[in-house]
Amino acid sequence: MIELYHLPQSICSQKVRLALAEKGLNWTGHVVDLARFDHLQPDYLALNPNGVVPTLVHDGAAIIESTVICEYLDEVFPTPPLSPRDAPGRARMRAWLRFIDEVPSMAVRVPSFNLVLLPAYQAMARAEFEGHLARMTIRRAFFRRMGQRGFSSDEVADAMDQLAMTEERIARALDQTGGPFLLGQEPSCADLCLAPVVNRMQELGLLTPGNSAGSSVRLWLDRLRARPSWALAYPPGSEMTLADETNRTEKAGHAG
Repeated sequence: MIELYHLPQSICSQKVRLALAEKGLNWTGHVVDLARFDHLQPDYLALNPNGVVPTLVHDGAAIIESTVICEYLDEVFPTPPLSPRDAPGRARMRAWLRFIDEVPSMAVRVPSFNLVLLPAYQAMARAEFEGHLARMTIRRAFFRRMGQRGFSSDEVADAMDQLAMTEERIARALDQTGGPFLLGQEPSCADLCLAPVVNRMQELGLLTPGNSAGSSVRLWLDRLRARPSWALAYPPGSEMTLADETNRTEKAGHAG
């Protein structure tokens, strides 16, 4: 039995849902409502002491961290494979996974949180905001940096640089391998873990327009979005919807 504690709009949850869909696995979902602080309730923290989504429970064992979950699913359910068959190929995939976790996954949170979460924190009284921070686990320092005024202009600029670097690295990998995926002819955990990040960049209007790297990245993302797994992993309500499309890039980059 597979259970997934997740949030439809969460990038990390989307990574795992893509892996489950590519594997053709059936699972039972439990939505963790971050607005109601479900992720900080004792019963959820007993499953995931980090207090973040997603959490996979397989035959009673709780598996945490989205990249770890994807690799776990590929190990326990090896068909169809989501890792290269040779050791050098698997090493390249794992290098991508470390890069994804450390660079674009962290960077995209800056514009995402400025846009989506900042208004709610701005509406809080200072004591309420501090009380909210006190309940957090591994994300406390990140939210403290955002504060109630948004991330600093320097942090926004650094995030944009990291996202641009990610686009360039994707384009270079596709050119080196001949594509259509990061490691060659078949999608891997690297593609599934990076695609939701790049999709969020597109939702925020942050993909670089008008150059060869941007075009290559868009084609790669379109290939993944065209796979049957995408519709399964992104049911209605999973995409970020922005009421004011014309100002989304400006809002994403807002800093106090």
